Amino acid sequence: MDGLFWLGIAAGTLTTVSFLPQVIKTFSTKHTKDISLLMYVLFSVGLVLWTIYGLQLGSWPVIIANSVTLVLSFTIIYLKLKHG
Repeated sequence: MDGLFWLGIAAGTLTTVSFLPQVIKTFSTKHTKDISLLMYVLFSVGLVLWTIYGLQLGSWPVIIANSVTLVLSFTIIYLKLKHG
């Protein structure tokens, strides 16, 4: 595996992990008033497109990072819809 693969792994890991504090805080406080539903919906559509792009390229770092981040983003959307 070359350097670009590991660069992709590092970038994907950091951007994915950056969502964990928001998910954890929102899950524990149930406070979603200040979260923009539109932002997370648009972001999630972008993640779906990035995942499709990664699939077309056969790029596992792009596929995995965007798929996991999509799950985290959907979690925030679910909590926003549930707790308003």
